[in-house]
Amino acid sequence: MLQHFAKWLEATPLSLLLQNELWVIPTVQTIHILAIAVVISSVGMIVLRLLGKADPASPVSDTAQRFVPWIWVALVVLAITGSIMVIAEPVRSLPNPAFQLKMLMLVLAMGMTLLFQGTVGRVGQGGSTIAISPTTRLVALATLGLWLGIIIAGRWIAYMILPEY
Repeated sequence: MLQHFAKWLEATPLSLLLQNELWVIPTVQTIHILAIAVVISSVGMIVLRLLGKADPASPVSDTAQRFVPWIWVALVVLAITGSIMVIAEPVRSLPNPAFQLKMLMLVLAMGMTLLFQGTVGRVGQGGSTIAISPTTRLVALATLGLWLGIIIAGRWIAYMILPEY
C-alpha cells in the first residue's frame, strides 16, 4: 500500500515539478543539512551542560532557554525541507527502512525534547548548585544518541536499494 501511494505521489504535478528542476533538491538538501547542524549543536550544548562540561556556573534552565527554541525552529525547517524531498522522491523515501527508522527516532527524540523542556524548571531553576540526577544525564545522552541515529539513518536513505514493485 505504501509503495502504491509513493508511486501515485511521484506522478503528481508537484512531484514532477520538483524532479525536473535541477536546482531544487540540492538547495533543499543544503537547507536541510544546515537545520540538522542547528539541532545537533543545540542538543549537544544542552547535553554538555547537563554533564557539567559546558558553562557549569549557569543554571540548566538558562542553557535550555537559550538552545531549545533553536531546536524547535530548526525542526520546522526540517519538516518543510524533508517534506519537499519526500514529495520529490517518494518511491525512494517512503518505503525505505532507513527513512522509516529515521521517522521513528525523530518522534522519540521530539518526545524526549518535550519531556526535557517540561522538566527543565525542576532541574535547573535553583542555579548551578542543584545536582543533576544520573537519570537526567542518561536521558540527555540518549537524546543525543537518537539525534545522531537520525542523522545516520537519513544518510542511509540514499544507499538503501529497494526492490521494484
